[in-house]
Amino acid sequence: MGVVGRAIGMQGVLKGAPLFSLWRLAMLFFSMWELDAQTAVETRPIYIWQTGPWGRCMGSECGPGGSQSRAVWCAHSEGWTTLHTNCDQAERPENQQSCFRVCDWHKDLYDWQLGAWNQCVPVSMRSAGVQRPAVCTRGEEGIQTREVGCVQKANGEPAEDAICEYFEPKPRLEQACLIPCPHDCVVSEFSPWSPCSKTCALGLQNRIRFVLTPPLFGGAACPNLTEFQTCQLGPCHGEESFYSLRVGPWGPCSVPLPRQARQADKPPKKSRESDTLSKEGDKQSKEGEKSPRGGGKQAREGEKTPTLKRKLGRTNRKPDRPSRQADRPKRQKKAKNKEKREKMREKIQERLRERGKTKDPETRELIKKKRNKNRQNRPGGKFWDLQIGYQTREVTCVHRSGTVEALSLCSQETLPVTYQACVMAKDCDVTEWSEWSPCSKKCYDSNGPKGERTRTRKVNQFPAGGGADCPQLEEKEPCSPPGDVAPPCIVYSWKTTDWTECKVDVLLSQQDRRRGNQTGLCGGGTQTREVYCVQAGTDTPPNLSPLRSKEALRPVDNNLCLGVPPNTTQLCHISCPVECEVSSWSAWGPCTYENCQDQVAKKGFKLRKRRIVNEPTGGTGNCPHLLEAIPCEDPICFDWLVVKLEECIPDNGKECGPGTQIPQVQCVNSDGEYLDRQLCRDAILPMPFICEVPCSKDCALSPWTPWSLCSHTCSGKNTEGKQTRARSILAYNAGEGGIQCPNVSALQEVRSCNDHPCTVYHWQTGPWGQCIEDSSIPSANTSVGRTRGDDVSCSVGMQTRKVICVRVNVGQVPPKKCPESVRPDTVRPCLLPCKRDCIVTPYSDWSPCPSVCRTGGSTKKKQYRKRIIIQLPANGGQDCPEVLTQERDCEAPSACEGYRWKTHKWRRCQLVPWSVRQESPGAQETCGPGLQVRAVSCRKQDGGQANIEACLKFASSMPPLTQPCQVPCQEDCQLSSWSKFSSCTADCVGVRTRKRMLVGRSRKHDQCKNNQLYPLSETQYCPCNKYNAQPVGNWSDCILPEGGQVEGQLGIKVQGDIKECGQGYRYQAMVCYDQDNRIVETSRCNSHGYIEEACIIPCPSDCKLSEWSNWSRCSKSCGSGVKVRSKWLREKPYNGGRPCPKLDHVNQAQVYEVVPCLSDCGQYVWVAEPWSVWKVINVDQKDNCGEGVQTRNVKCMLNTIDGPSEQVEDYLCDPEEMPLGARKSRLPCPEDCVFLDWGAWSPCPLLCSENSTRERTAYPLRLPEEKECPPIKETEPCKLNRNCFHYSYNITDWSTCQLSDKAVCGNGIKTRMLDCVRSDGKSVDLNFCNELGLERKWQMNASCVVECPVNCQLSDWSPWSECSHTCGLAGKLWRRRTVIQALQGDGRPCPSQMEQWKPCLVKPCYSWRYSAWSECKSEGARCGEGLRFRNMSCFVSDGSGGQDGSLVDDELCGDLDPSVDGDTHMVLQEPCTVPCPGECYLTDWTVWSSCHLSCINGDDLGFGSVQVRSRAVVAQDPENLLQCPEQELEARPCTDGECFEYKWKTGPWRGSSRHVWCQRSDGLNVTGGCLATAKPMADRSCNPPCTKPQSLCTEAGVCGCEEGYTEVMTSDGLLDQCTVIPVLEIPTADDSKADVKTIRAFNPTQPAVSPPGRVGRTWFLQPFGPDGKLKTWVYGVAAGAFVLLVFIISMTYLACKKPKKPPRRQMNNRLKPLTLAYDGDADM
Repeated sequence: MGVVGRAIGMQGVLKGAPLFSLWRLAMLFFSMWELDAQTAVETRPIYIWQTGPWGRCMGSECGPGGSQSRAVWCAHSEGWTTLHTNCDQAERPENQQSCFRVCDWHKDLYDWQLGAWNQCVPVSMRSAGVQRPAVCTRGEEGIQTREVGCVQKANGEPAEDAICEYFEPKPRLEQACLIPCPHDCVVSEFSPWSPCSKTCALGLQNRIRFVLTPPLFGGAACPNLTEFQTCQLGPCHGEESFYSLRVGPWGPCSVPLPRQARQADKPPKKSRESDTLSKEGDKQSKEGEKSPRGGGKQAREGEKTPTLKRKLGRTNRKPDRPSRQADRPKRQKKAKNKEKREKMREKIQERLRERGKTKDPETRELIKKKRNKNRQNRPGGKFWDLQIGYQTREVTCVHRSGTVEALSLCSQETLPVTYQACVMAKDCDVTEWSEWSPCSKKCYDSNGPKGERTRTRKVNQFPAGGGADCPQLEEKEPCSPPGDVAPPCIVYSWKTTDWTECKVDVLLSQQDRRRGNQTGLCGGGTQTREVYCVQAGTDTPPNLSPLRSKEALRPVDNNLCLGVPPNTTQLCHISCPVECEVSSWSAWGPCTYENCQDQVAKKGFKLRKRRIVNEPTGGTGNCPHLLEAIPCEDPICFDWLVVKLEECIPDNGKECGPGTQIPQVQCVNSDGEYLDRQLCRDAILPMPFICEVPCSKDCALSPWTPWSLCSHTCSGKNTEGKQTRARSILAYNAGEGGIQCPNVSALQEVRSCNDHPCTVYHWQTGPWGQCIEDSSIPSANTSVGRTRGDDVSCSVGMQTRKVICVRVNVGQVPPKKCPESVRPDTVRPCLLPCKRDCIVTPYSDWSPCPSVCRTGGSTKKKQYRKRIIIQLPANGGQDCPEVLTQERDCEAPSACEGYRWKTHKWRRCQLVPWSVRQESPGAQETCGPGLQVRAVSCRKQDGGQANIEACLKFASSMPPLTQPCQVPCQEDCQLSSWSKFSSCTADCVGVRTRKRMLVGRSRKHDQCKNNQLYPLSETQYCPCNKYNAQPVGNWSDCILPEGGQVEGQLGIKVQGDIKECGQGYRYQAMVCYDQDNRIVETSRCNSHGYIEEACIIPCPSDCKLSEWSNWSRCSKSCGSGVKVRSKWLREKPYNGGRPCPKLDHVNQAQVYEVVPCLSDCGQYVWVAEPWSVWKVINVDQKDNCGEGVQTRNVKCMLNTIDGPSEQVEDYLCDPEEMPLGARKSRLPCPEDCVFLDWGAWSPCPLLCSENSTRERTAYPLRLPEEKECPPIKETEPCKLNRNCFHYSYNITDWSTCQLSDKAVCGNGIKTRMLDCVRSDGKSVDLNFCNELGLERKWQMNASCVVECPVNCQLSDWSPWSECSHTCGLAGKLWRRRTVIQALQGDGRPCPSQMEQWKPCLVKPCYSWRYSAWSECKSEGARCGEGLRFRNMSCFVSDGSGGQDGSLVDDELCGDLDPSVDGDTHMVLQEPCTVPCPGECYLTDWTVWSSCHLSCINGDDLGFGSVQVRSRAVVAQDPENLLQCPEQELEARPCTDGECFEYKWKTGPWRGSSRHVWCQRSDGLNVTGGCLATAKPMADRSCNPPCTKPQSLCTEAGVCGCEEGYTEVMTSDGLLDQCTVIPVLEIPTADDSKADVKTIRAFNPTQPAVSPPGRVGRTWFLQPFGPDGKLKTWVYGVAAGAFVLLVFIISMTYLACKKPKKPPRRQMNNRLKPLTLAYDGDADM
């Protein structure tokens, strides 16, 4: 543009057309070039600088000296990064800036400052797209914001937000809020119309309503609460009264001026009266503006008389009509002149009467005042200083229109009194605060509770005449004395006694009381101790032992100890005794000397031994004997033992025939231990054994088997020990010359064994005796005390026991029968425990007596003290004293400390000053109404003087200081007070009277002797008192007798549990009524106030189980298995007993215990008898050889240390290892080699593989002639899990925690088992794994704990509380208990009853109540300010609140402070206003409405609750409606509001309209509250109107037909006619004509004639609705009929269709297997 501009500017310079044309061409070219350049610039790529976030502020010092950096790079507008040179370097942002480095200590200097939330703004106003909801339901969603900034705490200066964000995130700046929906004002229905305000002429009727809910949240304002309508009962006869006399309010109380002041202010004579009246009125009007008047009293004040200046009037009055305003000055002037003339005449006459007297009334009043000043110095006078003044009011004449007219227009005989005496208002005056009192806490304790200090002020002047009340006279504040001045406080601390012995709760199976044996229990239990509070003084000598120091501490009140008291119960453990376990007996040893060192005696013994497997509790003294002996002959200490026999070597070097076997021997002792051969030099060496090697033709026999174990351990008359051995025939003799085979009997040999007699002896020991002092030990050695565990031992003593020799199954025998060398000890040393004496605390201080003095309490209170056992005696120490508590009666307090008011005499009645009264007509100077004053002082209960502040604080309300009085005039009748009623001789008999009499000159006046006006006596019937008692309320809880637990039949106490049960008593209160059904003292009915009844508290019964059954056998005969034992449920728990343990889920009556067990794999063994003789199958008679069979018996035997002892069931032995019971083989013939039986297989190598083998060998026994018989070998490969096995250990899981049989819980042992498992999974003997030397790294036992079931333990019952009500029927006494120890595990649960109650003694509830206010009356006038009165009477009630109570004599309320509903300020009269005729005024305030909660559908919206009251306008004259005041409304917040809902209700249509109204959810009809948009239609009209017969206008606004008729419409949709609906009558089951169906016309307007009893039985199907259209159900029936028709057609088609032939099956049906599946059908 600049180029073009310059070109245009140059046009005026360049001259000539050719140049101009060239210039234009140049310009055109230049413009095109510039346009190309711009296009090139726009298409060129744009590069911009981009920045990252600022990094952390870094710096060496805290504060503003830090710096922070950020990344800055150049990027293309499309987002990718490029070189810095592509961006404009001049525009490069800074990459560093200074910052504030925040340190941790800045947290104390900076903080977020939160502003207040702003007003809630609707979301629709903030967001343009959001529309406001058309109908508000819950409220409108809004958002409110606030300002949040980081500031310095010290001065509030703003700082960077980053400083505060370092420590805490920035608080939110906005939050959601709810703008409530507008709630319109809700008002009640109108009251009925009031009577007409006039009896004649035109009047007004009013009806009013009141406000139920004020307008809230911008809702619509309240409508008019008043409606008016004119009324006229008839024309007025005679002249209608337009004027009324009205009295105004009393003016302020004032004191008359002194005479000098009044005389100085006297105006000129002619206008004195009017001006005085004017001044007084002026003064009253000014004061009247100050004095507040309530409510409508201001509205009722009219315009005042013209002689007075206008007083406080309503400013909203409308101006009078012009005509009346113009007439007013003339009328006022006439009235004023008339009053002046009358007053002048009265004053002249008064002066003439007083002229002869020496003193005028004012002088007499001055003298009276001087006397009153002297009386001020009487008691209490300085506080009261009451000054009697006077107050006046004005009287006006008011026109019906509300205007004020001359008094003369109001025709009335006597004018009302315009003056009265009053008390001058004085505010309360108090002194300055006193100094603070010393702190109630005299010692220093930084952690303890603080003390209190007070300061007071006194009253100089009490309030009078409505003056301001006194402020608070006492102030308190917490305090604590300084530590450097005050001594430290006494510190109290908790102390505990020693724990009691550990008590184990009985087992479930041991709780049968018939069995009583609960000793020997062990395991987990509980122990208790007592906790008490002591003074932790510093005066205890430090050198005392701990026991000595705690002996000196005296228990104090537990409330003095702060903090949580120590536990009173704890779990403990009694170690279970470990029973002695011994091994099995060893085999009997050889006959040996008793002492091998002394072999002189010829007596010997055979011994067998067993050993102790575990370490039993209390040492080995409780174990059974471990050694048994049998006497024998020829004892030896050492003998030769044959270890092995060598091969049989034939004699004389032959190859066969008889020979010998040389034995290999070893020297052993009686225990079988190998010894040096030299020791057996005296023993006989075994001879070589005779044997035989069979020749080729001899019978071949197998070697003898080893001798079996001896069948008996000893020999007696009926038993003899035997041993057997056997051999078998391997081959028969071969021809002649050979040795024959022996008989079958010769194949077995028997020999005697254990031929010693069965006389077994052993030493038997008794239990160790008590530890006694050993006199043989010097006393010097006993002074050293040794501590072992918890027991302190003081000396070494001695224990003895009895040791005797016993013959088994016989009894005690002489000791020489037993071996002396193994005789047990009879004496052992022991430790003597120290004696422990009982330690008891000193007695505590006596418990305090009741500090409150109760009058009339006849029962003496008791006080208690106790001492506590802190250590129980043991080991013969000194016993505890029997008496631990003491009680005594409290001493009666000397006098009840209290205060009361003392009233002094009433002073003389003071009248209104005569200078004020003399203006009133008919006033007399010496008589009339006045006020009298009295003084009040404070006294103690004993009559002593006290400060007035004490009575203000502690006594009842102050008596009145003034009362109205009357100085009687000469014409007045004076009477004395009534006497008391005379006493009655008996109830319901005769009458009683009271009297009074005339006083003074009244006795001479005739008018006073009129008994109708002044009765001198009253008579009434004597009261007829009849009383009846009746029970009231529920029965109390069942309460056990006081004084501890009742044992035995009445109740049981289980192990410290405060578990009470048994017989108790329950109570029901009695109430006494008189003949008028008024509640009276129960003593009137000769009742002690209760009914008592025995009751039972059931005792808890615990779950009871049987004893444990015996353990089952181990589930496996070899290796680890499980064994089971069980308990059966004998009795279920009830009444809160201990629950059963978890029962078996299958069998709910059984408890199982399953533990692992380990069976010895060698416990049961197979024992095979010798093989029988061969039975040859194919017998060769010549050779006696060939195929044959051998058999033998195989038995399963129980294996013992002495060998297999008895036969058992075969299933107990391993069937895989069972030896063969028969074998089939070839019996060798003479030419055959005869071999011995196969030897054992050689072992396979440890790693089984197919490459390795094992073998066994059979050696030749008989060789045939001329034939070699080398040994034969059999070889087989080693196959895994067939003949070769691997072995490994297998560890089982841990068992459950196993306890001792006598333990319930506590410490136990859990075990696990170790198995040796073969590679095929079979458990084998552990020796297989042990021989391989496998590593055993597992721990087989571990300690464990079973949780102890701890029963719930409760505290003692607290003392009974005070009665919950001071009077009435509902009073209850409560006592409570707490849980000291909660249950644990399966302990007995806590009872549900933790508190008990019983009724209090029923007492009548006396209370003062107001009567209703009397009607408002304005004395001497028709309207204006007046008074209304009410009385205070004594009422009695039962305290339930369900009845108003009954009126009784005021004497019964004599002990009560005068108060009504807690308000001590009695108001028995109050000013009120009587409206003048025609005046418009406000009603009294309504009562406060019910509390209304802002809610929707029952949900609280959180906007609180409100209640309201209102005042409506009442008008009496149509002319004054414009002068009516505005209606008034007051609202206040409240609590516990009720949620109301509003719904529209409608009445039936009557023609074209119906009643529609709004109803609150509590049934109250209201105006407002319901949504106007949802209001149902109240009027309906149809166009054209519905004129057809039986037609009506429907809600839709169209013509329809009545019920029973259907519409016939024209073509244009209008109703043509209404026709009767054809009705199908369907009789019901009760109808006797149920088989008849008729269609008849039915007219609903004309009911059909039906027989009695059949009304309503018949129902009708009407297809048409009232609008003439078919009803919905008709369509449904048609659709159903169509579907049914389609279904019938389809089924008919399918039934008639020709079926296809099924394809022929290829299989034969008989060959196909039939599979049945049970589907639950019973027919299967």
